[in-house]
Amino acid sequence: MELNWGILAAIFIINVVYVTLSTVRLMLTMKGYQSVAPFVAMIEVAIYVVGLGLVLDNLDNVFNVIVYAVGFGAGIYAGMKIEDKLALGYILVTTIVPENGWDVAEEIRGNGFGVTISQAYGREGNRFVLEILTPRSNERGLYKLIHEIEPRAFVISYEPKYINGGFWTKRMKNNKAQVKNNPQESPFVEE
Repeated sequence: MELNWGILAAIFIINVVYVTLSTVRLMLTMKGYQSVAPFVAMIEVAIYVVGLGLVLDNLDNVFNVIVYAVGFGAGIYAGMKIEDKLALGYILVTTIVPENGWDVAEEIRGNGFGVTISQAYGREGNRFVLEILTPRSNERGLYKLIHEIEPRAFVISYEPKYINGGFWTKRMKNNKAQVKNNPQESPFVEE
């Protein structure tokens, strides 16, 4: 069985690009980027047809199928890394601290985050619940900050589907206007 390295490389590269675009398109769709996702999908399907055609035209060689599968896995990995770097959308971080909740909230606010605090009662007594909404690009920095301030904090995060009213709605509107006028001065751009 003779290996055609050009075909193998083409199959691998095409599949990596196709699956990467597929992963990014799925994330764009889930985050509501309705104007971008269809264009990514058109490119994605064109690449898919070419890649699948290469594999089907050379199906007699098992290495083509193996390279296709490896390219698929590599594309998933690349798509996840790209999505992680893009960090689209917002997260809501719920942080439960055992004591000094007001101090923790103030310190987090001092680092530029909006915090809503409430008191709660847990198995081991009084607790403070801090709700922090932030762009996903700030996610890792927020986790690090919380851990530095209160290592015993219990942290859960999730992506809100809908945001309306309050501190963030006004800040997001101001941010859109600011980005439109001067993209370098966005309050959400990490430096």
